[in-house]
Amino acid sequence: MDLQLTGKVAFVTGASKGIGRAVAQELAQEGCDVVITARTQEPLEVAAREIAAMTNRKVVPLDGDMSKHPDVQRCVGAALEQFGRIDILVTCAGSSPGGLLEELTEEQWMSSLNLKFMGYVRTVRAVIPHMRERGEGVIVLVVGNDGLKPSYWEMTAGVANAADINFASSVAEQYGRYGVRINTVNPGPVNTDRWDGLEKAFARDKKIEQDAAHEMALSSIPVHRITEPHEVAALVAFLTSPRAAMINGAHIPIDGAQRKALMDV
Repeated sequence: MDLQLTGKVAFVTGASKGIGRAVAQELAQEGCDVVITARTQEPLEVAAREIAAMTNRKVVPLDGDMSKHPDVQRCVGAALEQFGRIDILVTCAGSSPGGLLEELTEEQWMSSLNLKFMGYVRTVRAVIPHMRERGEGVIVLVVGNDGLKPSYWEMTAGVANAADINFASSVAEQYGRYGVRINTVNPGPVNTDRWDGLEKAFARDKKIEQDAAHEMALSSIPVHRITEPHEVAALVAFLTSPRAAMINGAHIPIDGAQRKALMDV
């Protein structure tokens, strides 16, 4: 299927690894030039070189912390200066600490909300005026399914993700009339370094081996496996395409019909 994305310019946050990198690669394979951001410069530059070599598209790495307003403005400004427009925005940046309510510190709560929620808000606010002015644009927020199906052990992420979902619905209502669409993609467990770290932390909390924690995760998913990054990326790419022109304000789980976010405990 031709997604009709050739020549589009995409801006992808959190793209040095994991889901963000998979999204950047998928969009480049579909013909987009891609600006990728992450906090750490070296792996970001490696990702840019590798994706560009695989796809023959322009891939521009811009190191920046989406929890910091000046970094967001600088990266978006640099992308607009180089390409003149941003057709597609995909936000993947951010992770949150797992843990129990009585153990989580206020600093952990604020760190999660600042990156996982306000980082998305900052990025959308920086890009959307240009999309509105041009009368077109597509935004996809990658938001974990714990925003839809709360898990007590992923409380900080779940609260931030629920806020992201509400935010996206509001933006869809406000900006759809200007030709700008926004949706969220809601993965469950995805085979990334971050998920491996969550399993390890959960295993420590439950005083079990990681293999047992992994099996608990699988038992909560009817298809009995976790999602691969390229599967999330394929859904994101479709939503950014003209093929999905009437999908706006949707929240789409990609979790194998997982009954409960994180572990079913």
